Amino acid sequence: MLTHSTRRWLAGLGVAGAFVAASATPALAGTPGVALGLYLSDSTIAAGSEGLIDSPILYASEPVVLHNATVRYDYRDLTGKVTLTSDVGSGDCDSPEAGVLVCQDPFEIGVDELGIGGLFNVAIVPTAEAKDGDVGDLKVTFSAEGATSASQTAKVKIGEGVDLAGGPEVNLTAAPGDAFSAPLVLANVGQTTAKGAAVFFDHDYSIRPGKHYSNCNYEGDRLISCQFTDTVAPGETFTASVPYVLGKDTYAPGNEHGYHDWMTPSEFDDFTAYLKHVGYPTGKPGTDGALTLTKKSSLKANSFQADTDPTNNWSGMEIKVTGKNGVDLAAVGDSVTGKAGEIARATVGVHNNGPAALDLGRIGDPVTKIDVTVPTGTTAVKVSDACLPAIKDGYDWEHPGKPGAKAYRCYPDIFIGVGESQTVEFGLRIDKVIPNATGAVVINAKCECSGFDADTNPANDKAKLVVNAAAGNGGGSGGEGGGDGGTLPITGSSTGLIAGIGVLLLAAGFGGYVVARRRRTRFVA
Repeated sequence: MLTHSTRRWLAGLGVAGAFVAASATPALAGTPGVALGLYLSDSTIAAGSEGLIDSPILYASEPVVLHNATVRYDYRDLTGKVTLTSDVGSGDCDSPEAGVLVCQDPFEIGVDELGIGGLFNVAIVPTAEAKDGDVGDLKVTFSAEGATSASQTAKVKIGEGVDLAGGPEVNLTAAPGDAFSAPLVLANVGQTTAKGAAVFFDHDYSIRPGKHYSNCNYEGDRLISCQFTDTVAPGETFTASVPYVLGKDTYAPGNEHGYHDWMTPSEFDDFTAYLKHVGYPTGKPGTDGALTLTKKSSLKANSFQADTDPTNNWSGMEIKVTGKNGVDLAAVGDSVTGKAGEIARATVGVHNNGPAALDLGRIGDPVTKIDVTVPTGTTAVKVSDACLPAIKDGYDWEHPGKPGAKAYRCYPDIFIGVGESQTVEFGLRIDKVIPNATGAVVINAKCECSGFDADTNPANDKAKLVVNAAAGNGGGSGGEGGGDGGTLPITGSSTGLIAGIGVLLLAAGFGGYVVARRRRTRFVA
């Protein structure tokens, strides 16, 4: 099924496909018991820079439509160090007193437990008097009519401005299972010595580490980050060669991508705290010794530093995957029984027979479409919110999970590993006992949309959903015939890391500095 953690990143960070952008109709504000929540990242700002654009992630204890939502920024602890001003499209803002900025959205906004970002953006700009080592509290309060407000305090640090840069992107060729290496390049293109650096990696699922270094963090067999204490003077470039292995379950032929982003140690601490808040694993150190750059220094930072131009911090690799290694997705059906008036629980979905995993995380599309026809004589009274009711002109995007339809289109995750099943549950009320009442589960339906369309075995793309089957007419997976009941567990690799560090960096505001002026989007879960 569509996991909570994946939906949180996709919906809350604005990288979801069309389905994730549609959520159940929320209640109006004023519903008893609705509590608000928020999170604003700690931030490090370069002295003398144009500052950064930031905004909190806003939450509600249940889906709700808010009226007169307000965010209050209290930065009196930072008097003389920074100023806050409203950014374009951030609602109506005013400053009732020095060191306080209050922004209100006059329109209705929908908020839920998954979170919403990109609202109430503010520019945090250091003053001319701000200097390296200055630090203070920024207290943020989120309130709205009929809901319990929430407050949170973030640290704002003023640091010395440095300009780290990555190297050029590289193009490589490998087959599934091959070992290869890629360069890791750190350059200082600014005028100030960088006292240490850290790097976060955003690799496709197929790119596995060849070694697990002690100064790098890993989540299972996935490289998350590395830290270095090297002092990099202006104009210097440091390099390392990092070993990798292309997973044997890599889809081929195709292309895999890996990226990495440099930041200062202080920015690393800020971003790590944010990752922990959103539930993204930050990993554990490896045991294979340290990954070293071509030059080393024992000097460490005694103050803060911030990157003045994050737009040049990125680098990456594209791997042309050779050979042939496809994906066989199979429909998962079910066979249930019950008496008239009872509710039978059916589990249907998709299973990956391999030999390759299917990773559509870069484009944000679900791995397939699961079309479910409700058996005659039954009514779907409980439906997953990953399923859209079929209507005359398509599917009802406004009411996912709405019961009572004759057919549904369900969406699994953006990644499915070899041997993994992703399923949804239907509660079918048996209105009339009809022997062999049969519905259908069909995957890979053709449509005018993007997504996977190269299944190696279309013969098993349809399975039965049977209620009160006669002997020899069970449902199941793998085509028209019977199976094992279709209740395969969700197994295999976690989809938790598929969202990618890259989208998390954007959502957290890294790369959103005023000097970069990236396009900002109003994210709606």
